[in-house]
Amino acid sequence: MSAARKLTCLDCGQVNRVPADRLDAGPKCGTCGAALMPGKPIEVDPKILDKAARTDDVPLVADFWAPWCGPCRMMAPEFSKAAGALKGRARLVKLNTQDFPQAGASHGIRGIPTMVGWAGGRERARQSGAMRAPEIEAWIGRLG
Repeated sequence: MSAARKLTCLDCGQVNRVPADRLDAGPKCGTCGAALMPGKPIEVDPKILDKAARTDDVPLVADFWAPWCGPCRMMAPEFSKAAGALKGRARLVKLNTQDFPQAGASHGIRGIPTMVGWAGGRERARQSGAMRAPEIEAWIGRLG
């Protein structure tokens, strides 16, 4: 059995431990039953994002976006494709800066879309501007 990885449930905020070799087998939260590695971007609030960024052992990437942003809307399907391709290796989430403007400010977001990647409880990289799925996947692969 491989070492367990900590994953914060993106629905209820509960921290779960999942064997590393089972990350791509559809693990579910022990508290609420939500998928822990859904293979698609999940909308999160700032509290869940901050907890997952501090706690998770699997790379976490947040897309800071807003519904009125043209480049954000263009990148959304590409971000979804990347999430599917990276299922079991990374989790991709979205945070709406229109609904949570204080979150964008607290994370130093100056323009959208901006992706911020965390690994091992620390911010590892950030990238502003729309990207295509292969570029997003390559960028996330460098997070560590």
